[in-house]
Amino acid sequence: MPCLLQSLPTTFCFPYPKTSQAPPTPNSSVTAGSAATKTATSHGKISKTFRRIQASTTSNTKFKRQEDDYQSTLEALNSKGRFPRKSLGQHYMLNASINEDLTMAANVKEGDAVLEIGPGTGCLTNALVNAGATVLAIEKDPYMAAIVRERFSGLDRVEVLEEDFIRSHIRSHMSTMLASKIPPDGNLHAKVVSNLPFNISTDVIKLLLPMGDIFSEVVLLLQDEAALRFVDSLSKSSEYRPINIFINFYSDPEYKFKVPRTNFFPQPKVDAAVVAFKLKQITDYPQVSTIKSFFSMVNSAFNGKRKMLRKSLQHICSSPEIEAALCSVGLPPTARPEELTLEDFVKLHNLIVKTPFLDHLE
Repeated sequence: MPCLLQSLPTTFCFPYPKTSQAPPTPNSSVTAGSAATKTATSHGKISKTFRRIQASTTSNTKFKRQEDDYQSTLEALNSKGRFPRKSLGQHYMLNASINEDLTMAANVKEGDAVLEIGPGTGCLTNALVNAGATVLAIEKDPYMAAIVRERFSGLDRVEVLEEDFIRSHIRSHMSTMLASKIPPDGNLHAKVVSNLPFNISTDVIKLLLPMGDIFSEVVLLLQDEAALRFVDSLSKSSEYRPINIFINFYSDPEYKFKVPRTNFFPQPKVDAAVVAFKLKQITDYPQVSTIKSFFSMVNSAFNGKRKMLRKSLQHICSSPEIEAALCSVGLPPTARPEELTLEDFVKLHNLIVKTPFLDHLE
């Protein structure tokens, strides 16, 4: 079979194959430096491309900056019968400058500790390492995890875990990673920088944003439509959802830049964008009696499209009590959840929590 990538244009899209080669099963928790021999033995020669890359990373004391050769990378994958897996939402970035821009958006600098979710072929990992970061990369696909280990096998600043991020013990992993990097004042926070599969973006955000005690910033490449909705959605919009309240409760989000779909392989049907979430410390969270009861009320408020709060919250308080609480915080008795800001929800919650009815939410 001839190589599909002999002449790789700037913009292209290949269909996903109907069948895929069964991936290998490498050790699920091995540092890149210690896994090189085992990976090469278990999975054969990944490719001459990655061995050339490996040669430039053999020194841990003096890292030589390397550039990415995307055509060679994709040819290497193709030669092994490897295609991006649709089930994992894999779309590989083909533009090195965007990986560098993503790294700059997070202000990654020498000595930073960075968590990367879904490193793929390791191209963003490479940009992070070039910026001086120590990287913990979590990859669900065993074959891609093996490739990233092989690529950075001579560098102890890259560790690859073969895990499903959604189910991984992030706090434990990060505590181990940061243990040797804590400065005298004990004030070290890591960063998250990732080109995420679009299908897990909301789950990742829900997991990471409450971790302001570990991470100072979360910078993600997301579907553009979702990025705009997360950052720019205002109250009174039909796109306003509990996730908007959640994001603003735990962070200050900022839309950084748009990434056209033509920069990915395979080309998705939508554009992407980079969003930076600056995480708040617990002392900066809005003052509510309990976070659990607050979000229980918020989620209940949005149950039922366009329902008035006196209806959607009547399992907490009676309608007259809800109306009275709304009036007390300066809102009309007919208010709907999409009309309330984060501050409005906080005021409403703190007023209602004084009644015994909110015991249902504890």
